[in-house]
Amino acid sequence: MPNKPLLAFDVGGTTIKYALLTPELTLEQTGSVPTNKNKDGQILKTLLELSQKFSHEYELAGIGISTAGIVASDGSIQYAGPTILDYQGTPLKARLEEATGLLVFVVNDVDAALLGEAVLGAAKNAKSTYCVALGTGIGGAYLANGQLASGAHGTANSLGYTLFCPKTQTNFEQRASTLSLEAKLAPFDLSVKEGFELAKAGQEPYLSLLKAWAKEVAQGLSNILLLFDPEVLVIGGAVCQQKDYLLQLLNEQLALILPPGLCQTKLKVATLADKAQLYGAVYPFIK
Repeated sequence: MPNKPLLAFDVGGTTIKYALLTPELTLEQTGSVPTNKNKDGQILKTLLELSQKFSHEYELAGIGISTAGIVASDGSIQYAGPTILDYQGTPLKARLEEATGLLVFVVNDVDAALLGEAVLGAAKNAKSTYCVALGTGIGGAYLANGQLASGAHGTANSLGYTLFCPKTQTNFEQRASTLSLEAKLAPFDLSVKEGFELAKAGQEPYLSLLKAWAKEVAQGLSNILLLFDPEVLVIGGAVCQQKDYLLQLLNEQLALILPPGLCQTKLKVATLADKAQLYGAVYPFIK
């Protein structure tokens, strides 16, 4: 860890979070600003304004950016979905380095979440970790011996698109995301959190519904365990707040799918919540 602070950003679809990471690994000067759906290049403008402001006020060691979308090797946005307009092709690294004279690291947000957990969270000291982000979609990231494995074209670990079923015309994330769980609970006028509480109490049909959803999630996790054999598999996203109960559901379903005794990977839930991406954004500076 350098003896100067680092500036960290987490760019999402609706907000940009930011913080200074001190040499003691604490987050200070935290805040957030809206992206305004990236109208007129708002994201890059905001990143430049904040970077110049902080670099004038502090002697920074570097800048890290966690961002939605696929990040190219030159630190630009290689691909961005429709949730962030006109973001694809944005040269984040080049523009910020030019404006501040500092080294800039840009990384996909799921990768950043994994890197953050590797620094201070559930994956600390693990030699290899796979992270699965369960949210409105499903994303993956793999870290082995301190190096991210993103594939030849930067599109590896696109878990959400796997396990396509011709019969239902659905893929993994359409069946196993928390958005799909919300849809199953909607007829009961329940949130995901409320559904979990009722399932924990053994109430039906909520317990069966949660088990069926966990089975869908376990189908995808089983492939990760068999293909990568990570030391740790971290589950991220808001659903990880269910902690041991979530792990219990998933381990029970994995036991029905996997050959007995074959997979030794330990499942854990993420511990840093929305701070993980901020830590992960500056990972190369502090690892």
